[in-house]
Amino acid sequence: MKIIAMIPARYEASRFPGKLMKDLAGKSVILRTYEATKQSNLFDEVYVVTDSDIIYKEIVSNGGKAIKSIEEHESGSDRIAEAVKDLDIDIIVNVQGDEPFTKKTPLKNLLDVFKNDLEKDVDIASLKIKMDDLEEINNPNNVKVVTDEHNFAMYFSRSPIPYPRDEKYAEYFKHIGIYAFRKEALLKFTKLPMTKLEAAEKLENLRFLAHGLKVKMVETKEIAIGIDTPEDLEKANAVFKIK
Repeated sequence: MKIIAMIPARYEASRFPGKLMKDLAGKSVILRTYEATKQSNLFDEVYVVTDSDIIYKEIVSNGGKAIKSIEEHESGSDRIAEAVKDLDIDIIVNVQGDEPFTKKTPLKNLLDVFKNDLEKDVDIASLKIKMDDLEEINNPNNVKVVTDEHNFAMYFSRSPIPYPRDEKYAEYFKHIGIYAFRKEALLKFTKLPMTKLEAAEKLENLRFLAHGLKVKMVETKEIAIGIDTPEDLEKANAVFKIK
């Protein structure tokens, strides 16, 4: 199997404009994410794919590989699909540009899903981590996921799910925005219409489910700090100071 990593990167962000170019312990957030992905040594190639000249130059000037998008795109997955449509590859891992603490073990566990999926039942694999803090559970910036008994995703939401009518059964899992796609599933996704659920929650993963794509969730114990707000950036800088 030929496996690549793609890091979609927009300069503008509604909650935290320009966040990917913010300083994180002496390097930009996007460069930190690129380097962490590269250092996993799991991929034949790692690319940043972006609509931004600023981000493109940031990666290339630091010895990395970047692809400039030709068209405008609604989602990171659409952006990646444009970049990979003519590439001879099997699996694409979509690493979010604001995940500078990306580590090898969770990525390897994602890739193992496809290596063990002899029947090719899985279209997409992604990560989840258990949450216990009530404030984090109620935070709409933390996307929650519920799964069936085989760990296939049933629904993603910014709201706390499930509703804890009986609290002893309620478990909460945060979706970590790293996806691994079969190439054919990614290209299929880009041709599917946006659904009302996706438009309402602003979550592209709801389009996968609405159109029958099977998303296998892999639980991880790794603590991920995504950079969604200035406060997240402060926490991330504090982590680097501890290292």
